[in-house]
Amino acid sequence: MSFHSLTARPWWPWAKRIGVAGFIAFVLFMLVHEARTIDWGEVFATMRGYPLGVVALAAALAWTSHLIYSTFDLVGRHYTDHPLRPGSVMAITFVSYAFNLNLGTVVGALAMRVRLYTRLGLEAPVIARIVGLSMLTNWLGYCLLAGLAFLFWPVPLPSDWHMGTVALRVLGGVLVLASLGYLLLCAISKRREFSVRGHEIDLPNVRLACVQLALSSANWAVMGATMFVLLQGQVAYPVALGVLLIGAISGLMSRVPAGLGVLEAVFIALLSPPLSTTTLIAAVLTYRAVYYWAPLAVATVVYLAMEARAKKLAARASDEGAARGQRLQPSC
Repeated sequence: MSFHSLTARPWWPWAKRIGVAGFIAFVLFMLVHEARTIDWGEVFATMRGYPLGVVALAAALAWTSHLIYSTFDLVGRHYTDHPLRPGSVMAITFVSYAFNLNLGTVVGALAMRVRLYTRLGLEAPVIARIVGLSMLTNWLGYCLLAGLAFLFWPVPLPSDWHMGTVALRVLGGVLVLASLGYLLLCAISKRREFSVRGHEIDLPNVRLACVQLALSSANWAVMGATMFVLLQGQVAYPVALGVLLIGAISGLMSRVPAGLGVLEAVFIALLSPPLSTTTLIAAVLTYRAVYYWAPLAVATVVYLAMEARAKKLAARASDEGAARGQRLQPSC
């Protein structure tokens, strides 16, 4: 029986849901079990002991990362030529990213974008192209930085992960080639339209693809710098970045909202020893505070404000679009 025929069975969607729910339940059980072995009083004492300058620098880097990510949909704006102002586009991207980090891709990257863009007057095909291009931008930089980190600064993996240093280097090489291959594809491919997991993606020109790669790489690099600062230089920057990148993909695969507990587990597995469990958990929780929770609070306020002003913003975008269309019409 082929996989395609199996997924066509009427019971398959329910089996898939049960499997995912069971996996999430198992992950949560393991997280709770491990959490009971941690001295949380010592963890919070370590967090309170952070120098103010360290927390301030980490917060500044976190907000810099969110600012960089907020430009991702500007790539889609340029490519689709829709009439929304850059400020509105960046606000939507910021809100969707903050909700995505804390509540998952379906709520953040998809539902929030669709909701806000629709309220501001964009049509579904345009929104789909923006979302598809933005998600591609995000993972393009991930592939390049993760590939370089795994290739040149591989983190020793636990024996029960069944993946050695050589395999990690090979994976790194593949990821680097994938990111560079995308640039080559944009430069020379005659086919310009592709479908990736239901998202229609039109290949941009190579110049725009380079912008995608630069923005995404900068975002992931700043995320790694945020964690490096919170670890207070106790590990090298490439190591902090590499572990964070492994934690990011592990959290995504676990399907636990915000990867709660998964990122902590990855840092403990890969960096303990030489660092203590208390130090690592304190660093990751502080990272969550400055990178996940503080931006979510601000994004909630921005979202409510945009909902309240949606009609006015949509009308203004429509007027500006009409005016731009008239300017582009050839004169007789």
